[in-house]
Amino acid sequence: MVLALAAGAILAGALPGQAKITGAIITTDGGTLNVRTGPATDQKTAGTLAKGANPEVLCMVRGEEISGTVRTTATWLRIGKDRWISDAYVTWSPAQDVPWCSAASKAPTNAAVSTKGGELNIRAAANSTAGRQGAYPNGTGISVQCQVWGQEVDGTARKTGAWYRIGDKRFVSAAYIKWSAGEPWLPWCGQDPPSVPRGGTAGFISAHAPAAQASDRATGVPASVTIAQAILETGWGKGALAREDHNLFGMKCFGSPGDHAIGCRDYATFECSPTGGCFDMDATFRAYANVADSYRDHGDLLSNWSRYATAMDHADDAKRFAQEIHKAGYATDPLYSDKLIGIMDDYDLYRFD
Repeated sequence: MVLALAAGAILAGALPGQAKITGAIITTDGGTLNVRTGPATDQKTAGTLAKGANPEVLCMVRGEEISGTVRTTATWLRIGKDRWISDAYVTWSPAQDVPWCSAASKAPTNAAVSTKGGELNIRAAANSTAGRQGAYPNGTGISVQCQVWGQEVDGTARKTGAWYRIGDKRFVSAAYIKWSAGEPWLPWCGQDPPSVPRGGTAGFISAHAPAAQASDRATGVPASVTIAQAILETGWGKGALAREDHNLFGMKCFGSPGDHAIGCRDYATFECSPTGGCFDMDATFRAYANVADSYRDHGDLLSNWSRYATAMDHADDAKRFAQEIHKAGYATDPLYSDKLIGIMDDYDLYRFD
């Protein structure tokens, strides 16, 4: 699928086996290619491959975008346990269809239509009223490119608003798709690749300041506060929610991605209740196309909700603003506003207001 997706191909038929895939040729400018323990260059090096090597490939995931000698891509290939290489340095001969990796097991996983007998309509957009582009019989294997958020459908596999793009203006509801080894961690169509923190604290601040300032201009929410919140809530961008779906403030879906997010995805999380202690749970969080949309969504929340009206009255005083959103119930941590102010002081974030 690595090459097929680039060409927008549509594949259907019997599901391929889960054998290792051959045909990959390491293509560098002469040096070796690092093998990583995860699909990003901030993961540990697990070895190297020489130019011309032919590793067997198991499956693929979306990871850090790399500009290599062959292509610029966010696709990474799993070649063994905790062993990943960027497809940016791989030439295929012959071209091969690589399945997605299961999010849970990292095993190759393949999508198939599951309708309990009937056909699944292919639509021109992510809703059941869009033009019909054909249909797949039950059990047909399909090649999924990416996902979009659309009409919620209660199907045989699940109830969801996610739809899979299988070609140009060709979509099927994920509610009728089952995966052989569990769902993969699919990218959202049009979404920026995962964010990989670079340059330490200064790098994080400089990368996020423009988005925070744009939200400040649009909503009035102080950029210094939102940058501090992003730092505190993501651990300087290291959290999975921030890296994968550019959600910096833990914004949840509550049934809808809202005006600025592009979809909803489940994450395991840890929640604390003011009266019931802390506990593990699964929650559905908003996925954003980019970091800027996350800041704007957060700014709209604070500026439009009546519970934060007092804070907005003090938007010209970042410290008071942080204290007022805390009083209004933004976070249950009793030291939340103190932590925000400490971060703003330590890194002089007020310069961005």
